[in-house]
Amino acid sequence: MNDLRVAPAAVHARGWGWRHASRAAWALRDVSFSIAPGERVLLLGASGAGKSTLLHGLAGVLGGDEEGEATGELLIDDVPTAAARGRAGLVLQDPDSQVILARVGDDVAFGCENLGVPRGEIWQRVDAALDAVALDVSLDRPTSALSGGQKQRLALAGVLAMRPGLVLLDEPTANLDPQGVAEVQRAVAAMLERTEATLVVVEHRLDVWLPLVTRVIVLGESGVIADGTPGEVLHGRGAELAAAGVWVPGHGAVAPPPPARAPGEALLSAHDLAVSRVKGHAVASGIFLDVRAGAALAITGPNGAGKSTLGLTLAGLLPPHSGALEASAELRADAAPSPIRWTSKQLLTRIGTVFQHPEHQLLEKTVRAELEVGPRALGLPDPEIQARVDDVLERLRLERLARANPYTLSGGEKRRLTVAASLVTRPRVLVLDEPTFGQDARTWAELMALLARLRDEGSAIVAITHDEDVVRALDATRFALVGQAAPA
Repeated sequence: MNDLRVAPAAVHARGWGWRHASRAAWALRDVSFSIAPGERVLLLGASGAGKSTLLHGLAGVLGGDEEGEATGELLIDDVPTAAARGRAGLVLQDPDSQVILARVGDDVAFGCENLGVPRGEIWQRVDAALDAVALDVSLDRPTSALSGGQKQRLALAGVLAMRPGLVLLDEPTANLDPQGVAEVQRAVAAMLERTEATLVVVEHRLDVWLPLVTRVIVLGESGVIADGTPGEVLHGRGAELAAAGVWVPGHGAVAPPPPARAPGEALLSAHDLAVSRVKGHAVASGIFLDVRAGAALAITGPNGAGKSTLGLTLAGLLPPHSGALEASAELRADAAPSPIRWTSKQLLTRIGTVFQHPEHQLLEKTVRAELEVGPRALGLPDPEIQARVDDVLERLRLERLARANPYTLSGGEKRRLTVAASLVTRPRVLVLDEPTFGQDARTWAELMALLARLRDEGSAIVAITHDEDVVRALDATRFALVGQAAPA
């Protein structure tokens, strides 16, 4: 077994801050702390507190003066992070966004090749890294054939192969099913034991990571607002932090009241429906379900079962592989029975969609302009557009970001923006893929309250989710997918 031990890195932030080039407000300011070599730190904070920005700063990937403005110092081993090449490795939220090459071995080797590691040593490192994260697949295995949990372990293996002294994890389990979450947690635990590297992990939900960390740092508007052992921070200051939006064990988010009335008529009905993204291969079939007015439907199941594909089909964005999906006479009005035959303008007021990855539906240069896209496509008058946009900005805590570039928002803020962009056209059916990812306790509760209110006003809510609290909060009917085997 190859020795993966590294020299663990020390980290120092001294009055550090960062402002994106297109933003008037600072993402972070006056952040100061020191992390000793080998410490394991859980980094917390409300949505928009700058957690991901700090991790990108530590990874040295924020960019130069054209990208933004920095103050203070951010150092790894007393070297500015941008110059500490290879000392930090970053694993992001989205498993798919980190896969670079088509085969597992090549993907793990990619970072080492960029660092100029000798070829003979690279493949020793690749084998050792895959062993450390317990990803027991062939080096020739197509990366496209891996599950979400396997892809996150692949990303972690790619980081380990570079032998960084600092490992940075940015919500690495946010989009994973429970099995994938457990796989990644075990892989990180094994990595820490084998490498002794310093760890900083950002996560909203804490139970997975508390057994592994020795320290908690909490970011707020004034920089670091809490710092200590998990017990000191989460128990000693739990109520205070929960009030600020931080997820704290024992301080659950407030759920909305149950539905005010029984579900109404079926707005969408699936009969023996099969769904696919690749022509000729159904990822799920034999689907019978109704999407009812005044009710929520939760689509659950493991990664790869076809949940997102089903959601896009229900939203009229993918054609059914076979079977039928039909809209009620009330929903379709003068449109065709099947949503896939509707024009984009017809979809706008009937079915709104929030994609799993917010970046996939951002179009404009400011938050306000993004929210105006749908109403302008409908030909609404300017006063009506202004009123609708102002309303959703306030309801989803986005007022202060109205002039910001959407791509500079935090993950949680981008999610709320895409929800707002769907709401502003007032569709009768709203399909949301992982609606709560990146949300703090406060914004989670506000989003659930908003969706519950829409449900009670007669809209149909379809939530694709791994978050069991969402199912309970919306009093949703569960439709569980198990998926089917991929083709050989």
